[in-house]
Amino acid sequence: MTDVAVKNAALEARRLSVAPMMDWTDRNCRLFHREISRHSLLYTEMVTAPAVINGKRNLLLDYHEAEHPIALQLGGSDPRELGEAVRIAGDWGYDEINLNCGCPSDRVQSGAFGAVLMKTPDLVADCVAAMRAQSDVAVTVKCRIGVDDQEPRDILPRFLETVAAAGVNRFTIHARKAWLQGLSPKDNREIPPLDYELVKDMKAEFPHLDLSINGGVATLDAAKELLAQGMDGVMIGRAAYHEPFNILGEADAVFGVDGLARDPFEIADIMRAHIARHMERGGKLHQFTRHMLGLFHGRPNARQWKRILSERASGGDLSDYDAALQAVRLGAQAAEG
Repeated sequence: MTDVAVKNAALEARRLSVAPMMDWTDRNCRLFHREISRHSLLYTEMVTAPAVINGKRNLLLDYHEAEHPIALQLGGSDPRELGEAVRIAGDWGYDEINLNCGCPSDRVQSGAFGAVLMKTPDLVADCVAAMRAQSDVAVTVKCRIGVDDQEPRDILPRFLETVAAAGVNRFTIHARKAWLQGLSPKDNREIPPLDYELVKDMKAEFPHLDLSINGGVATLDAAKELLAQGMDGVMIGRAAYHEPFNILGEADAVFGVDGLARDPFEIADIMRAHIARHMERGGKLHQFTRHMLGLFHGRPNARQWKRILSERASGGDLSDYDAALQAVRLGAQAAEG
């Protein structure tokens, strides 16, 4: 595939993406999701720019070649550091570099990045300009509609306009405010009301920008509806993690292709081979299976699958995986009569 074709494929992939989620979307999770959907865009967990510069780069940046298209999400607020992190990450060949301007956790607030950057669009513009100067791939931004007492209809247009002037034309907008004090990260995903209409209005106001919407999208049908309403892309978070096959099993239809036409049992069999190789290299069963508990969500004996893997996986082996899979196979056979 040529460089142009790769870039076009990555751009098309933003039509449906799985959100970056700390402690969840690690390389094992992403490989699992990629076995379900070939075309959806996958994101790393957020990695801070200082960690990339000073930390164990292979541990932070390595991924399986099969994960493409894949985006690296960076956290930071120092243009020099972010530019250096992007330069370093260039050797890993990510399809997109994303700047986090949406996470409300105490950790990112103490570092003056994440959602707090909604208050300083000029600084964000400086950051992305430094990142773009070091990047051969698209630099994008994930943001909120505002924070704290900001009025989203006033600040979001200015934020988009200011950052776009620095050369970014792709944004993913979490359609909720973030409250930096008084709400936990979990509460910030649920309590502030969603304002999809504002995000859709931004698409009308800035038709030249590529805008994806995030927040509260719980089904693939809901994602398709938002695309039909004019959004360029939809990012799904926890629903894709907790119900991976229900969300991603038919996701490739969003891209106009039939996808892999696999069922959850075939995915489980394919993952068994990945897990076996992982364990041969010294890995643990639960490092994969903790991401797979929702594979059979809504299907007979799904609770037994989750229970067996949850109870045995920390010190378990492939026999425990096989026992969990056998439980759901028996449930499926009983349901078929």
